[in-house]
Formats: sequence, C-alpha cells, structure tokens
Amino acid sequence: LPAELPSRLAAANIRAIFYNPTLNSMKIVLLGYMGSGKSTVGQELAKALKLPFKDLDQEIEAQMGVSVSEIFDQKGELFFRKKEAVVLEQLLASSAGFVLSLGGGTPCYGNNMGLIEAADKATSIYLKAKVAELTLRLKRGQEQRPLLAGRSEDDLMEFIAKHLFERMPFYERADHVVEVSSKSVDQLVEELKGLLQVG
Repeated sequence: LPAELPSRLAAANIRAIFYNPTLNSMKIVLLGYMGSGKSTVGQELAKALKLPFKDLDQEIEAQMGVSVSEIFDQKGELFFRKKEAVVLEQLLASSAGFVLSLGGGTPCYGNNMGLIEAADKATSIYLKAKVAELTLRLKRGQEQRPLLAGRSEDDLMEFIAKHLFERMPFYERADHVVEVSSKSVDQLVEELKGLLQVG
C-alpha cells in the first residue's frame, strides 16, 4: 500500500463525519404551541447536527424590516398570514438543510401543513406539551404575548386548553409527535436525533 493511503483514508473519514449530503439537505420543521420549546430545542438540535437554525417569525421580520407585532398592528393578521405562507414556501424550496421553528399558529392557516408535507427532504416534528406545563412556562412571560397578557392563572389554563384543542388536528399531521413534558433539552435533542436517524 502507498505510504500516504492511510492519511488519505483518515481525511476521507473526517470529511464524511462533517459532511453528510443527506443531513446537509435535511429540512427539520418543529411545530407546536407557544412555550413548547421549539426555539430552545431547535437551536440545540441545529448545533448538534451542524445545521443552520431558522425561526420563521424572525425570517419574516428580516424581510419586512419590522417586528411581527408591528406587522399585526400596521397591516393586520390577514396580511401577516399571507406573508408567513410566502416566506415558509421560500424556505422549504431551498436546497440547503436547516432546523426551522414555526410560529404556534403557522400550521393552522392556509395550506401551510400541505406545503410542509409536500416539501422535498422535509421532516416535521410536533413538540407536544401538557396544558399544565404550558401554563407554567407561559405564565412567566405572558405579558410579552398579546394573546395571553392580563389573564389570571385559571383563565390562562382554560384559554391554552381550548386553543390547543382547536390546533391539535393541524399539529398532529406532523411526521413525528414527541412528548416534551419532564424532559431536558439535552434529552429531547437526543430523542430527535434518534427519530431522524442521525448522530
């Protein structure tokens, strides 16, 4: 064997570890109710898989040059939902892989779930949390969320339960459903990697 062959093989193995054509074109779409951990888990999963992390609301804000709340105030929800669908379709049409966190309502409007289901190399995952846990998580920052601001704890729990019930049929169209309650971010990342058969 040529003396340089082992080093060539080692270099090839290193490239294979850091460049996986299937993984690098994989589009992982996280959906679920607000407070379910889509952004937190998504960012850590993206790091673990060496993929870019994208947040749909942030992508919309970058294109529009204003915040989502300002879009709602100035243009109304109908305008926002149309823009949301356009930006989602643009992202899904990309040949590059990523981990994408959707807004809590994104799957429930227009044909957004249809776009995700039809997208090439896209895998959707519903991060499912119990109502009691969502209430505890969302209570901590509820004044920053217009839908929740000013609600008492009992009213908040009732609102989340009804809202979640309405959205469940859309969320459950995801390719995978993962229970997040009582699991750490690290545990969830490992579980998601197992579902995706990577790492």
